[in-house]
Amino acid sequence: MVKFEHVTKKFGSTKALEDVSFDIEEGDLVFLTGHSGAGKTTLLKLLLRELKPDSGKITIDGVDIATLKNKEVPFYRRKIGIVFQDFKLLYDRTVYENVELALEVAGDNDKRDAKIKKALEEVGLLDKADLFPRQLSGGELQRAVIARAIVANPKLIIADEPTGNLDPVTSRQIVDLLNKTTDSDTTVIMATHNENIVNSLKQHVINLKDGKVSSDKKGGHYIE
Repeated sequence: MVKFEHVTKKFGSTKALEDVSFDIEEGDLVFLTGHSGAGKTTLLKLLLRELKPDSGKITIDGVDIATLKNKEVPFYRRKIGIVFQDFKLLYDRTVYENVELALEVAGDNDKRDAKIKKALEEVGLLDKADLFPRQLSGGELQRAVIARAIVANPKLIIADEPTGNLDPVTSRQIVDLLNKTTDSDTTVIMATHNENIVNSLKQHVINLKDGKVSSDKKGGHYIE
């Protein structure tokens, strides 16, 4: 599903990533760990094609994404669900309308209402569809973001520190929701500093240190 082959990315003379290689299978939940500055953000930006590697190859679902033309990149991103730590919801739109936006961007008009309600039901927010983000708790806001990420049935979800601002109980609920999406063969890559969650779930863990892969294990533990 996701394959990095000897990927290096520099910013000036600084190597943000150096000779990074790993394989992620379809339907995996993968934790991307490492201290600040280890290269996690750069890696996620490469996955989103916000950046291109200086060398090496990144293949997503069989496609070398560095070869995509600029006009093809928006269509590629439509196939990815994104979960942000700071939510990035539109506060002048309801929860329903925020989730609907993902389908609008994807150009998906088929059974739109049913898809939105299904996504909201899966995250436990169907009864809050008509509320605005300011009326939700932090955990509910992140659930709304997950609903927006899954509504178009993406093959890949990228989650950047989705539990960073949440309490331990809510954090576990959010990760359990993301883990549940892998049941439908969606691949989830989650950058996190949450040691307890990583260690308790024992999934595929890729640890970065100084821009290099220091550990890549299934059933692994958090490594700083």
